[in-house]
Amino acid sequence: MTTSTKPYKGPAMEGVIASWYANNTRGDVRGYQACAKSVVERLSPYSRVLEVAPGPGYLAIEIAKRGSFQVAGLDISHSFVRIATENARREGVAIDFRHGDAAHLPFPDESFDFVVCRAAFKNFSDPVGALDEIHRVLKPGGKASIYDLRKDASLADIDAEVQGMGQSWLNALLTRLTFRHMLLKSAYTSEELERMLSVSRFGAGDIRRDGIGFDLRLAK
Repeated sequence: MTTSTKPYKGPAMEGVIASWYANNTRGDVRGYQACAKSVVERLSPYSRVLEVAPGPGYLAIEIAKRGSFQVAGLDISHSFVRIATENARREGVAIDFRHGDAAHLPFPDESFDFVVCRAAFKNFSDPVGALDEIHRVLKPGGKASIYDLRKDASLADIDAEVQGMGQSWLNALLTRLTFRHMLLKSAYTSEELERMLSVSRFGAGDIRRDGIGFDLRLAK
């Protein structure tokens, strides 16, 4: 499998685009809360948690609200680091958001008890490198979950998902078009995920179907 050194395959999420994305995804409270609940159920008190590619920070904030955890976030977008930091400040939670590349995490070895990545893994130009870095920064016995869109998600499934996101009609239309014409094309099949895992430091993982997406559970 070949990989690129470019950190992100999608459009640059900066400036106006980043602000539009932050506003457009703010209404998906149900999705962020469900994901945060799934993560927190696997955490011990005072766990150190890293979210890779947190975007506007909504998931990291939901996790931080649910316990005495030390939460950090790492994003390739300078705009998202700024937006997420401001969102966390408004919500009254302390989260260390930093700028950086998922394939070159700026953290020491064995820094975190849990790593999570939601709706971004398909955009990484070096997915195996990102997996290896997640493995490196996890403590022995640490766990990770990667949530993303399934390649085989049907258009009907996507329509149902978008209907539950609480968006305006225009944003809902744009989201459907983005899913259908961009995100599905970038998504991975289970076989592709298994191949990447087999050459990563993890070696294997547990791929669980989760609505229109999957929850790839990893352990060190």
